[in-house]
Amino acid sequence: MLRFVKQYFPIRNVMFIILEGEVIIVSFILVSILFSFFTSFEFDVLLFLRIVLVMIVCQTCLYYNDLYDFTMVKTLPVMIVKLLESLGVTSIVLAVVYLVFPVTTINHLVFVLSILLLIVFITSWRLAYLNILDKGLFNEGIIIVGSNPLSMEIMEKIQNTIDCGYHIKAFFPYTDHDVSHKIKPLEIKLITDIKDLCDVAVSNQVKKIVTVMKEQRGSFPMKELIECRTVGIEIIDGCSFYEHLSGKVLADKINPSWLVFSDGFKKSSVRNLIKRTEDIVGSLIALILLSPVIIITAILVKLDSPGPVLFAQDRVGRHKKEFIMHKFRSMVADAEKMTGPVWANEDDPRITRVGRIIRKYRIDELPQFWDVLMGRMSLVGPRPERKHFTDKLEKDIPFYSQRFLAKPGLTGWAQVSYSYGATVDDALEKLNYDLFYIKNMSTTFDLVIIFRTVKIVIFGRGAR
Repeated sequence: MLRFVKQYFPIRNVMFIILEGEVIIVSFILVSILFSFFTSFEFDVLLFLRIVLVMIVCQTCLYYNDLYDFTMVKTLPVMIVKLLESLGVTSIVLAVVYLVFPVTTINHLVFVLSILLLIVFITSWRLAYLNILDKGLFNEGIIIVGSNPLSMEIMEKIQNTIDCGYHIKAFFPYTDHDVSHKIKPLEIKLITDIKDLCDVAVSNQVKKIVTVMKEQRGSFPMKELIECRTVGIEIIDGCSFYEHLSGKVLADKINPSWLVFSDGFKKSSVRNLIKRTEDIVGSLIALILLSPVIIITAILVKLDSPGPVLFAQDRVGRHKKEFIMHKFRSMVADAEKMTGPVWANEDDPRITRVGRIIRKYRIDELPQFWDVLMGRMSLVGPRPERKHFTDKLEKDIPFYSQRFLAKPGLTGWAQVSYSYGATVDDALEKLNYDLFYIKNMSTTFDLVIIFRTVKIVIFGRGAR
């Protein structure tokens, strides 16, 4: 397993992306070499760099079209359609690049033949890889000890994530509760004698045991776990394993002691300075580059319905300090005059015609770059909520107040991982992701979130 931004990814998945890049390069090299046999065309270092540019653009388009999300691309027809879409967009993007920077241009015939060859290569390559995933080849075997809602969450997560890289070899409920009916559909071996734990682990070549039970004297299998640990098997707490597996923390299932003793939550003046520098530079660039969009949007909002162009609303920020956040107005003026503070719903009648469009593509959020520049917000962090809601959510949801440890963000890990929510349950799920972000904040993590935010904005996903 490879650890990146505090999540574990199967090495085979990382190798898949790298090797697919090589497949793209090889396709163009083969066509270039064959083409050189019949013409004066030459293969040189400059051509190789041009091919590398094609690979970068192509794999970026594959990513943005969900072709690296194997939970969404499971069948051949879906894969071929998405592949053709991605290669089409790749061709358009490269055409623009070639127009602006002619030195990067590849011979048109070589390019067309390479794309045709690439369709065959990538389709064959991906079918082979999907077969590997389907059969669970190279999955890491684990054993789960303990039966509670968290263990069920872990089992279902592994079962429903085709490329998670794990396979549950055995399950020790270590409880009087009958859970056989729950794990039967998952086809997991059920073993009840904890004394066999080490033998089962060794015989199944298991290198990791996940414990999901409280450490209580007389009920915790310490002797058996120590035996496993001394033969080289890793023992990992269920909450930590689920965090690494899913990219979120289950706020309603963790103990306060887990937060106290787990790694993360590292803060430093250097880190704060770097993050503030990112915010200033990023917001300035965004405001300059997006100024035409901002101006056009302001005009359209004003023409569409009576009322102010900007919508200012109080939000709760870091350390529960309230501030005024700005957005383009996407609802009718005085939208909450009759209802009071409420979350927006799908097909909300208060949303204007222009508002529906700018909300879908997050254009209504653009004025918040100014809030970021002024230091009220950050580019990345938990989305700020209104005090009317935070007061209630703090009472209803455990650890909700921990969201206020970080400066609120224009985008966040919860926003790119979970769709818009308008209930307490949704707020809990978003908190799970926000806690993961606050616990594992880093510059690299921020860049990953920004990269995924661009994807969501382009396709207009998850907005209301």
